Amino acid sequence: MNTVEFTNVSKKFRRGRKLLLKEALIDIFKPQSSEWFYALKDINFGISRGDAVAIIGPNGSGKSTILKLIADVIFADKGKVKAMGRVAPLIELAAGFHPELTGRENIYLNGVILGLSREEIDRKYNDIVEFSELGDFIDTPVKHYSSGMYMRLGFSVAVHTDPEILLVDEILAVGDSNFQKKSFSKMKGFKKNGVTIVFVSHNLEAVEKFCNRAIYLRDGRIVADGNTTEVIRKYMRDFNINIKAEIGKKSFKIA
Repeated sequence: MNTVEFTNVSKKFRRGRKLLLKEALIDIFKPQSSEWFYALKDINFGISRGDAVAIIGPNGSGKSTILKLIADVIFADKGKVKAMGRVAPLIELAAGFHPELTGRENIYLNGVILGLSREEIDRKYNDIVEFSELGDFIDTPVKHYSSGMYMRLGFSVAVHTDPEILLVDEILAVGDSNFQKKSFSKMKGFKKNGVTIVFVSHNLEAVEKFCNRAIYLRDGRIVADGNTTEVIRKYMRDFNINIKAEIGKKSFKIA
């Protein structure tokens, strides 16, 4: 049974421009650009319960758009997206935080956004704080948190929602190495317990070790879908990536 299904899904956005402040002020008086582009075009795939599936591809290929569609952060312009079960989106982790509120207050705010009741958050509160390792700062307004602290708190809340579908977008590239290891261990525990995991990452070594399937996107379309190692090798051949390559911030080897 599929817990995630995309049926003829397309999503388009208006193409933006990076402007200096002066240019932006001038641009207010200009007609708005009507140039649109497809982040995804007629995408079809299904993900079975308990699968760990990687979404790989170059920047701008539509990977994060897929996660946001599953999480209902955005909606398809065409086609149907189905996600069966409670979704924990480890994407834009601080999006549900209020900067003026403390870490404690934001646990409750973010927990409610992710579908927990007040009583459920009460029961899980100590575990969330312990996992985040932010006990000394939990009553500090999060506007004073570093990006790593934001990530810790957001991750900790999300993984304590008892998810059935876990969405992960480069989360392991943030924070110190010890917390990255602990986070990855938590993901392994979810995988062992049959949680469906959709994993976006440029770390192909982690992808190959963790995922049993990979979907390779390019220009908003699926290029390959299948065995993780085979899909990774096609991606590497297409972009002339050597077997030992620099992806993100680290080198890796594909055996």
